[in-house]
Amino acid sequence: MEGIKEKFVVIGLGLIGGSLALDIKVKRANAIVYGIDKEEKHVEKALELGVIDVKGSIDELNNADWVIIAVPVDKTVGILVDVLDKINSNTIVFDVGSTKNHICEAIKNHTNRRNFIAAHPIAGTEFSGPEAALRDLFLERTNIICEVEKTAFIFQEKALQLFKEIGMRIRYMDPISHDKHIAYMSHLSHISSFMLGKTVIEEEKNERDIFDMAGSGFESTVRLAKSSPAMWTPIFRQNKEQVVKSLSEYINNLNAFKELLEQDKFDEVFKTLDETNRIKQILK
Repeated sequence: MEGIKEKFVVIGLGLIGGSLALDIKVKRANAIVYGIDKEEKHVEKALELGVIDVKGSIDELNNADWVIIAVPVDKTVGILVDVLDKINSNTIVFDVGSTKNHICEAIKNHTNRRNFIAAHPIAGTEFSGPEAALRDLFLERTNIICEVEKTAFIFQEKALQLFKEIGMRIRYMDPISHDKHIAYMSHLSHISSFMLGKTVIEEEKNERDIFDMAGSGFESTVRLAKSSPAMWTPIFRQNKEQVVKSLSEYINNLNAFKELLEQDKFDEVFKTLDETNRIKQILK
């Protein structure tokens, strides 16, 4: 006799949603993963690759055990409210967005707020779509959970168990602190990468020269500029205040370094680099 299946519905079949689906299928033998995406071709590709088991529907969530929302942050709130309206009282819902305050504020008074976990697994690559999905993407990666006290304890326990099975480390944070810190640690690095790519493209009109001369330093620094603009533009919009603050501080440091070079203060250049070099001890 076949055991009872655990129904997971993944909304958004890109890198994060697809990778979660793959890990869940391995870690939960009784899981059946339904996939939903606004792009029909993504659903078809996810089925073809075995990322999901069945095509899902947003109108058929009343018997779901889990709903995972992995869409761009500007779409999350609307979808999340719709999902919370449709689920049953035992369904666990979590998102994976890179901004948290806007989302938490939008659903703070929803009758099914207790079913929702505001999560942000910090993992990814520069690639997108179902083809980008990877097993073990979240292994040893930090998953930040915000406002955990607003989630029913039984759902907290079940979600933590799932996250630990997938291999995530858990941290708790309030939404405002999350958005502040992630602006420095993630959003700023993406802007830096995009703007480095823009600077080089504008200077080097001959793309062949860029390709021939690109060293490992340039490639690793500009890698994030390959990321999806459709995902990152809404992130910058939702976290505009914190992103602008971090960007201003970054620009100040760049200008200060530029002045040291202009004034031939290379002892100060060395000192600045040497002081910053302690990042090696922080990021081992």
